[in-house]
Amino acid sequence: MNQKKLLVERIDNHTVLTLNRAEKRNALDDELISDLEDFFSQPAEDCQCIIIQGAGEHFSAGLDLFELMEKRSADPIVSMRRSKQWHRVFDLIQYGEVPVISVLKGGVIGGGFELAAATHIRVSEASTYFQLPEGQRGIFVGGGGSVRIPRIIGAGRVMELMLTGRKIPVDESANLGLSHYVVENGQGLDKALALAGIVSQNAPTSNYAIIHGISRIGEMSSADGLFAETMVTSMTRNAGKSDKRIKDFFQQRKTQHN
Repeated sequence: MNQKKLLVERIDNHTVLTLNRAEKRNALDDELISDLEDFFSQPAEDCQCIIIQGAGEHFSAGLDLFELMEKRSADPIVSMRRSKQWHRVFDLIQYGEVPVISVLKGGVIGGGFELAAATHIRVSEASTYFQLPEGQRGIFVGGGGSVRIPRIIGAGRVMELMLTGRKIPVDESANLGLSHYVVENGQGLDKALALAGIVSQNAPTSNYAIIHGISRIGEMSSADGLFAETMVTSMTRNAGKSDKRIKDFFQQRKTQHN
């Protein structure tokens, strides 16, 4: 019986997803991508935060090259179909209903890098390094990396990474904004769960507005962005019980100062 390639575990009101191909450095094959698509297409309604991690020593070595060679086709439509599925899955992650935190360690390579870039908060253990070796493999990023990663670290840096194939160590990744938090090895999941606890205290409508609104508004013209911000602000306040939350905030401050 084949082992499950994606493990799903519930911890309180959070869901922890584990890429479970440690023997392959959690390389992403068609089955694992389909499992991610199935989960993110309909996560549990009461889930308030999702955490993605990798089994073993690495987060993900990216596209499963062995499968790529086995299924290689001269028809470009076949390759486009696979790439479009990756785009669809990573869009579900970035523009889903709840925030997604990635726990990174070891190699965050190629498609694994693209997956991490689709998450909202990235926690990196000390062993983490990022790499885009597609140029050395004679291929190109196909999971949205040419769109998402330049918006994090800039197009020039992405070109340099792809041309040279060099590794970004964890300290540099923090300076570039790839890693939001850096922790000691083995402490990534605990940190992610602590962050998930903080995130889940927000109004769900505010979290939804943040993960959908910030990146989209950032791509708009100033006038369009300001209009969109006004609309999102109005809808969020009406749905997020902001009056009660603001009153609670002032009451807490009053209590602290007495």
